[in-house]
Amino acid sequence: MNDPQARPHGGDGRFVATLTTAQRAALAAELRSKGWTYTRIAEHVGYSHRADAYNAVKKVLEETVREAGENVRALELERLDRLEAAANEVLEREHVTVSNGRVVSLNDMPLPDDGPVLAAIDRLLKIQERRARLLGLDAPTKQAITISPERAAALEQLVEELGEQ
Repeated sequence: MNDPQARPHGGDGRFVATLTTAQRAALAAELRSKGWTYTRIAEHVGYSHRADAYNAVKKVLEETVREAGENVRALELERLDRLEAAANEVLEREHVTVSNGRVVSLNDMPLPDDGPVLAAIDRLLKIQERRARLLGLDAPTKQAITISPERAAALEQLVEELGEQ
């Protein structure tokens, strides 16, 4: 297909997807899911080459995976928000010490119980850690790698041999 409208390009010369090209790519992906070969897809959909059909299907699949990943991430963030709200409620609540079904008092005042507060704090930290991992906020862990002198020598020899080829 040499029709210039079939593969429109932007001002920078790069391909710009249109509704028509997106529909063609979606049809190509659907046909591929039914077991069609790329050659057959190209002929049916109107691509000039088998590779064009392959690239269209690949792009649709990549976009689908990316969008699915974004949706899963958003859902997970919503869940974390609900868990965080519940943990904050526990954190803000007053807790009293109970023993054998009775409130423990000191000088006629209920003895506070810090256990649930500390547990809520621990839970909030875990939620924050999970959110940071999900969003990629944590810096990568640096690791030092050491190898024995024998392995270093073998590696240097391998590099020299590869350089000679």
